[in-house]
Amino acid sequence: MMALCGFGYWVQGFRCFPWLAMNFHMAHTLKLHPSTLQLIQSSGNLPMVAKPLYGVLSDAVYIGGAHRIPYISIGVLLQILSWGALALIPLAGEALPILMVCILLSNLGASVTEVANEALVAEYSQRHRVSGVQSYAFKALAAGGILGNLIGGFFLMKTQKTKMIFLLFAALLSLQLAISSTTSEDAFSLPQPSDHHIIRNSVSEDLHRKFSSLISAIGEERIAGPLTWIVASIAGVPILSGAIFCYQTQCLGLDPSIIGMSKVIGQLMLLSATIFYDRYWKRISFRKLIGMVQIVYASSLLLDLVLVKQINLRLGIPNEAYVLCFSGLAEIVAQFKLLPFSVLFANLCPAGCEGSLTSFLASALCLSSIVSGFLGVGLASLIGVTSGDYSSLPLGILLQFLAALVPLGWLSLLPISQPLSSKEKKGSPSKKSRKIRRVGRTVFGSIYAYRRQRESEAEI
Repeated sequence: MMALCGFGYWVQGFRCFPWLAMNFHMAHTLKLHPSTLQLIQSSGNLPMVAKPLYGVLSDAVYIGGAHRIPYISIGVLLQILSWGALALIPLAGEALPILMVCILLSNLGASVTEVANEALVAEYSQRHRVSGVQSYAFKALAAGGILGNLIGGFFLMKTQKTKMIFLLFAALLSLQLAISSTTSEDAFSLPQPSDHHIIRNSVSEDLHRKFSSLISAIGEERIAGPLTWIVASIAGVPILSGAIFCYQTQCLGLDPSIIGMSKVIGQLMLLSATIFYDRYWKRISFRKLIGMVQIVYASSLLLDLVLVKQINLRLGIPNEAYVLCFSGLAEIVAQFKLLPFSVLFANLCPAGCEGSLTSFLASALCLSSIVSGFLGVGLASLIGVTSGDYSSLPLGILLQFLAALVPLGWLSLLPISQPLSSKEKKGSPSKKSRKIRRVGRTVFGSIYAYRRQRESEAEI
């Protein structure tokens, strides 16, 4: 279990390794327009929106008497086909339609694998009453992300061979496929089909029941209000990541290693912020905390304005040092904002639909991020940002800042304080431990799904 899920989560985090190369390939080899880059990236993440469907299917449909590991293997195989084609077939990396198909296939496989991995970890920990599995998985995920950004940046700077990076990642996925294919789900003593009443009920009835429970849960006012706020606060802010990336690499001539290292520093900052939240900040009023985080997020967007106007040089700060320390701060704040909401939804979630609500939350965040990316493409085209003219980019950044302040007017949709579930109020130790495990699954699962979407956009 530790090898299968530990390595699986590590590979999930390590996906930034080929994606950094992919973004440089599209920007420098294909020389795509910044808006086209961002449009491809946003559209490529559409398979993530269907995560609730993957979660329900893995719950209800068994393959060979198992319902977790087969889906992990299927998802990994789809990723191997995608990255392998990009590495070995010259036309795949040069023709834009084929490239788009490979991106969609890769993200489809990654989404299926993530859902199955998250469900396997949660089911195993609940079945065997083992604590700390989610923490172990999150550490493996973070380690993969840090190492992927670090190695990807330096490897790309030294070799400039993007296809070699694609091939290396495909080989790594092949190792993951070998591990999952040779692992029997029976060894984990997970519930069998009879435990899920699949023998007595048809698959269609089971799927209908699970979807009905999900719709009922998200229709509750205490869940619908915060969900509407977080989705609108993301979708309503146009992202100019494509223009910013091209400005940093084409106009400023920054090395890939600088951008990769900035991601590493950003992830370390996110881990630190998570620890501070768990120990201190979660005692703050929920509405007050989110309001402060949103103000910090809006203010951090102006850091790109400092770089574009080269104010940092007047202060004696080189471009490399500024990008290394401040370039990804807005993205880190946006990712951290999800943590309180994930804990909130875990506390409010009705019993029996935790997995479905988790998947729905992840897909809603991904969809809102895609909408944000499309708005960014439209804004860049409207103000006239091109690969050779970034003079209007400061105006776009200011509009971003104003858009990020708008959600502050909707804070009334959020609860004043963090509510406790009825299980926690009863104070039963065994039930409380099960609640903690469910919170861990919801937090780490939904945060990573959104984080991967936003980080991949930011790399462009």
